Amino acid sequence: MPRRPPAALPGEDLIRQGLADLSAGRETAAALLVAIGADRLRAAGVRVPSVGIADPEHRLYAMLAAHNPRTAHGAYNALVRRLVSFERALEHRRRRRRARPTSRVGAASGAGTASTDATSG
Repeated sequence: MPRRPPAALPGEDLIRQGLADLSAGRETAAALLVAIGADRLRAAGVRVPSVGIADPEHRLYAMLAAHNPRTAHGAYNALVRRLVSFERALEHRRRRRRARPTSRVGAASGAGTASTDATSG
């Protein structure tokens, strides 16, 4: 089972659904959206199943157009905005976690901080 992305991020519900759909072999709008963002999601630490969907962007648009051609363009853009919002929020969270001191003792003494590292040796 793929590792779940962190909770409480914008678009997280859609990404979770897409991961579940990909794992189950379902080609849904959510699954295609996750396939579109697979490389960036993997780089951010999300385990995205490798399913090899060809042209997920075109397939998603075609799926939306088959449902309602007049709204396909707007719906596609809205889904991609949700994906990008999730990716950015996840990347931001990961940067913040890496920037935090690993222990209160190290933080209080200044050990491991940039200013200490820059002045030592």
